[in-house]
Amino acid sequence: MNSETISTLVAKNPSLKTAKAKLEAMEPGAYCVHKSWGFGQIKSYDEAAQKLIIDFKAKPGHSMDPAFCVTTLDVLPANHLLVRRETDAATIAKLIANDPAQLIIEALAAYPNNAATQIEIEIVLAQVLGEEKFKKWWSTAKKALAKDPRISVPAKKTECYFIRETPISTEDEITAKFNGTRSARLRVKLAHELIDTAGKQDIKADLPAILAGVAEAIKTSNQFDTAERLHAASIRDRLAKLAGVDASTFEPSQISLVANVRDLPAIVEKLPVGFQSEFLDLLKEAHPLEYRDIVISLLKVSQGKFTTECINFLLDNDHSEELAATFRRWMAEQNLRAPVLHWIVKNRNSKKFSKLLGDLVSPRLFSAIFYAIDYEALQAASTRRIPLGDALSEDAELIGDLLATASAETARDLAHSLLLNQGFEDLTKKSLLARFIKLYPSISTVLTGENETKEEQLLVSRDSYERKREELETIISKKIPDNSKAIATAREHGDLKENSEYKMAKQDQQVLMAQKGTLEKDLSRARITDFKEGTNEVVGVGSVVVTKIGSNNKTARYTVLGAWDSVPDQNIISYKTPLGQVLLGKKVGDTVKVKIGSSEEAYTITALERYVS
Repeated sequence: MNSETISTLVAKNPSLKTAKAKLEAMEPGAYCVHKSWGFGQIKSYDEAAQKLIIDFKAKPGHSMDPAFCVTTLDVLPANHLLVRRETDAATIAKLIANDPAQLIIEALAAYPNNAATQIEIEIVLAQVLGEEKFKKWWSTAKKALAKDPRISVPAKKTECYFIRETPISTEDEITAKFNGTRSARLRVKLAHELIDTAGKQDIKADLPAILAGVAEAIKTSNQFDTAERLHAASIRDRLAKLAGVDASTFEPSQISLVANVRDLPAIVEKLPVGFQSEFLDLLKEAHPLEYRDIVISLLKVSQGKFTTECINFLLDNDHSEELAATFRRWMAEQNLRAPVLHWIVKNRNSKKFSKLLGDLVSPRLFSAIFYAIDYEALQAASTRRIPLGDALSEDAELIGDLLATASAETARDLAHSLLLNQGFEDLTKKSLLARFIKLYPSISTVLTGENETKEEQLLVSRDSYERKREELETIISKKIPDNSKAIATAREHGDLKENSEYKMAKQDQQVLMAQKGTLEKDLSRARITDFKEGTNEVVGVGSVVVTKIGSNNKTARYTVLGAWDSVPDQNIISYKTPLGQVLLGKKVGDTVKVKIGSSEEAYTITALERYVS
């Protein structure tokens, strides 16, 4: 807009007088950012309508009142990164790829006083690089900025990056910060940064003085817990090596801090990830005879990357056979924890670990996975995601691998376990069950609740039917509620990791649920009979069969009744028993053979009677 146009706008709206400089910047070709519509370019000014015509990405040719633009739109300087992305794309792309520190310097140059908050810089960079690329790039770029003497890096997001008038080396900056603080934690952190710098250049700082400060902080400060003190001692000893000082002269030594085996689980929980491998080597040095068993015990309760570090450490120290045996024992004891299980399923196809894992990937491991997920879901106080559960959902091949050697019945039992598991949402359960059914179509009833084929009916007496029904009622109305109370009581005892009462109650829950399912299924296909259908012509349910036993020629009288009516002491047998099955349909004079243990017995039918005459 020219001066005449701006004067007309100010005369019409006196409040715009203070925004005259901003209006003058709104000229054709200028780039801008709108609070709602983002980056754009002013194309022209419509004199007749008194409107700016601006091309936004989502609104090309959009007309706007200049008076409105004063409060909602910022005109960008020509050296702003968003503008240069349009006008000098090749240079910006080159800086992004090869020189992130220079890119930030050029970004800061567009701001007043060459300074901008971390939040401001991140917003612009995300637009220049794109959201997906930005996060990974920025993580690497910040490391380069921290080492560039031209840039002051803020400690907080609300503070500013700025271009220094006089470049300061990273070493000088660390030394100045070290000398300016009495905080033991900060001094150790700065010493660690100085060590990292030493890998890139020769250190000129007064290392003995810094070493003395760190050593004093570790020895006397009460700011550290044992894990922090151990990590600090490691940094102190590395600094001593750089300074040419014998680290063994300092107290406490690293070995003394890991001498008490009982302290180790608590130490591990707080160790920095980058120190875990060094920590395991230290355990070997401190406990040369017991280190293997110590690391295996730590592996049992490990989390995250430390699980991998423990396994790699044991393998590197030739303990693969002991580790494989440990995995098998933990699975048999139902003591495989979620982090170890997660490591196993992630590495199940790795040639490197094929000897270690062997045939561990099996239906039995699947059962352990479900148990661990259920355990973690019960222990969690929030709705946080369970990594092991995510692995089952996201790894399309995992269920197939775990069920590779499973029978249809085993797959059905595992599908039922999935339905009872508290670590999955209903939609996830259905999605996972669909994978089961794809492998074993016959178990589709687990999902639909319908009978896939007409199940064989069970012939039972009324008395036996009532006994089974009462047994089911007792499980539903008494045993399951009592078990739920036992689980709740066990959970109140605190940490579930070593809670034997909780483990036993959960095992009882699985047994009760299995019993309930079996009884419901059997009762649904039971047909009550009074055995009046028996005949004297062939053996059926309701027949009394007189036989001669082949091995001793003795006579034995058997009554063949319903599926649940066996009374062995009275020679009343169920038609579902091996002897009952071979007798069915036979007549007087027929001989049948039944395998009893390792031998075979012959029975010849000599007479038939009806149970109900």
